[in-house]
Amino acid sequence: MALNTQPNFFEPGKHYFRSFSPGDDFYELLIDTHRDLSDERSAQVNARLILLLANHIGDIAVLREALTIAREGV
Repeated sequence: MALNTQPNFFEPGKHYFRSFSPGDDFYELLIDTHRDLSDERSAQVNARLILLLANHIGDIAVLREALTIAREGV
């Protein structure tokens, strides 16, 4: 499986008027998840989220590619 870097947000059964709307929904969820957290707690949430999603993906090659891309330019 190759890393998909194209917009790929959706919610089964939900129809969106604009193609970027599902991404906006995710961004809102992400911001709400961090609301009222200290920087330390926010970092803990990010770490847990990364590990949960990495476990869901499972493919080490895809995770390696994602980590490489994420680090580029930082």
